[in-house]
Amino acid sequence: MPTIVNLGPIPDMLERRLRARFEVCPIAQAEAPEQIEVAVTTSMVGASAQQMARLPRLQLILCNGAGLDRIDLAEAAARHIEVFNTADAVTTDTADYAVALLYAAKRRVTQADRFVRAGQWGKEAFTPTRRVSGSKVGIVGLGKIGTLVAQRMQGLGLEVGYHTPRPKPAAGLAYFDHIEQLAAWCDVLVLCCPATPATDRLVGSRVLQALGSTGTLINISRGSVVAEDDLIQALGQGVIAAAALDVFASEPAVDSRLATLPNVILSPHAAAITVETRAEMAALLYQRAAAHFQAGLTG
Repeated sequence: MPTIVNLGPIPDMLERRLRARFEVCPIAQAEAPEQIEVAVTTSMVGASAQQMARLPRLQLILCNGAGLDRIDLAEAAARHIEVFNTADAVTTDTADYAVALLYAAKRRVTQADRFVRAGQWGKEAFTPTRRVSGSKVGIVGLGKIGTLVAQRMQGLGLEVGYHTPRPKPAAGLAYFDHIEQLAAWCDVLVLCCPATPATDRLVGSRVLQALGSTGTLINISRGSVVAEDDLIQALGQGVIAAAALDVFASEPAVDSRLATLPNVILSPHAAAITVETRAEMAALLYQRAAAHFQAGLTG
């Protein structure tokens, strides 16, 4: 039975699926790491050059998730190691989650829940929220997820604009050359871009100032896209109205200051965590592993 090493914790559903046909063990417990051809990881864990160096015959890295920013892609490319992720599997649920966060942030759903649980209803008035209908939504990044978010928002009757490094003529949406221009135009700024050197801390004080005191920031991309110190200051000083964050700069160690702010929703990188997506991701990775070993047997 072929062996696959896991480079860090993986979801139980994925581990069970892989164990149906393969031995799965942590890299530290591999009896013969020099013989290992396949490793499995997650977008949260990644794969370092040091880990790859421990596996001289490594040919395939299976990544549970879409993000590849924690995988040393340069090292993988230099060693001709294939990196296979599950980007297509997470698209639908991540786009759906953006809509959920939009309503939760503007209508203050989580705050309303806490208000009732704390027994405040009937003792004081709940602060009015802001209407979703009629909102302008700006999307940063128009890949598969961003495109689907745009479709979801248009389906709600909302006006949508976007910013990417270059316009996409087929998008049929209002294009903004600069992210500050998009932020100034929209009521809700949704981050759907990948983590790259170009997007590192892309959203800082200037963008937040442009978004303004009635604006809402939603981040379903990567925590590195936002300058968290600037965001915390903006939320605390009323520079923007609210934020809904599914990703963070140092997750899972979230900056404790965020938890003290009443106008931010904190989510544990859960946009794609559904039973259906987890099953699909596990199936994709299992199938790719099976194809690798089958090719080795028949090649």
